[in-house]
Amino acid sequence: MIIEKPVRIIALGKYLPEKVDSSTIEEKFCIPNGWSEQNSGVLSRHQVTFESSSYMGARAVEIALRKAQMHINEIDMIISAAATFDHIIPNQASMIKSELTDCLDSSTATLDMNTTCLSFVSAFEMASRLLDGRQYRNIVIVSSEISSKGLNPDNWETLTLFGDGAVAAILQYDENSGSGFIKGGQRTYSEGVDYTMIKGGGAKFYLKDYPYDQQMHSFQMNGIKLLKMARIRIPEFVDWFFNDLQGDITDTDVIIPHQASKTGLMLFRHMFNLKEGQMKENIKMHGNCIAASIPMVLHDEIESGGVKRGDICMLIGTSAGFSVGGVLFKY
Repeated sequence: MIIEKPVRIIALGKYLPEKVDSSTIEEKFCIPNGWSEQNSGVLSRHQVTFESSSYMGARAVEIALRKAQMHINEIDMIISAAATFDHIIPNQASMIKSELTDCLDSSTATLDMNTTCLSFVSAFEMASRLLDGRQYRNIVIVSSEISSKGLNPDNWETLTLFGDGAVAAILQYDENSGSGFIKGGQRTYSEGVDYTMIKGGGAKFYLKDYPYDQQMHSFQMNGIKLLKMARIRIPEFVDWFFNDLQGDITDTDVIIPHQASKTGLMLFRHMFNLKEGQMKENIKMHGNCIAASIPMVLHDEIESGGVKRGDICMLIGTSAGFSVGGVLFKY
């Protein structure tokens, strides 16, 4: 497949807060033992104790910088690619930068991108198009998510599914590496805009006018309708995505889908005639970490050797809205 832009991932960093077993959550909220694994596919996840999103994101960035043997002043832009944030204003990327140990040594630009669960995928495409070897040579994408504070304890489906964590990736323009960005894309199907939502807290249902209500201000999703849409729209998106490329999704070496749910991953696996081990997942040990899910799998697979230099990788998923998106690159 033809490389559009010589972009290379040079390092990733991951930060995880305290580990919480599903049995602990089941006991705390009087959920039958084993319900989480059976229905959500999650054995454990991580949840914040003292951490903010910016704290976790900064630690992930610093780990990536150490691996790359780089300083923050060598980074041209920090993109926060996430659905959750510490404050409405200022933007989350500037908050993450302010938490870096050497933040005052750099005037690195900061930018937010929020396509909910697809935020890292969208940011990867944007960063790849921005990187030019001149104004932008190194860009950090950081997905830091805290889902645990927005869950309704009465909703077992979401309570047992989601986790917290952060991942940062350094992308570099490098004409000599052999790595590269091949294609990115996203399609939004607005009939599903209401299927995934936190209704309260924004300007439409402002807190002054609509005081805190557990139902209104907690994450809600219509899992059945989302799965029905995904069953139709994901294959449709994949056909569109590969229409002008040589080969199809089965010709990739590695596929990392969003870790949406146990059922969602099973559905994705059955949509395509994939080879053994081609699709990667970690939902059992991390749950659904919103936008951090996809880069978390990528980080772990690179660390374990499941993704090797030269592999053709596809990151793909769905997000609230309802969108389907993906990015294809040579690692």
